[in-house]
Amino acid sequence: MTGAILLDAGPLGLLCNPNSSPQPVACRAWLAALLAAGRRVIVPEIADYELRRELIRIRSTAAIANLDRYGRQLDYLPLTTTAMRRAAELWAQARAAGRPTAPDPALDCDVILAAQALTLGAPAVVATGNLAHLSRYVTADLWQNIAP
Repeated sequence: MTGAILLDAGPLGLLCNPNSSPQPVACRAWLAALLAAGRRVIVPEIADYELRRELIRIRSTAAIANLDRYGRQLDYLPLTTTAMRRAAELWAQARAAGRPTAPDPALDCDVILAAQALTLGAPAVVATGNLAHLSRYVTADLWQNIAP
């Protein structure tokens, strides 16, 4: 696929991780290869929120600074009324089918991310570390499988 790549919180967290352990290093190399190939990489606002709240909780100022930098360096996809209304539809459909992606009182970031991808108006794939929920709604793949 040659469309846009939306980052789920998992890969975004790896990118923002200030450590030089193998997974973050591999993810940063993957992003650099995507950008070098001219691929459009997007930080969805819901993924920023999902990651940022945890980084604030653990007081990881270095990772928050990295998240801010990626939000400026890459395309940033803000939440819109259209996306949130689409997310509400996905949430209700999943529950009506008996296949929720999160407990009922949860915000359910997966359906919001899927809705953001669906309302993008262009071909896209969500780069994730967990296909189970997102692939129900949108094209998604493990970040390692998405080639430049």
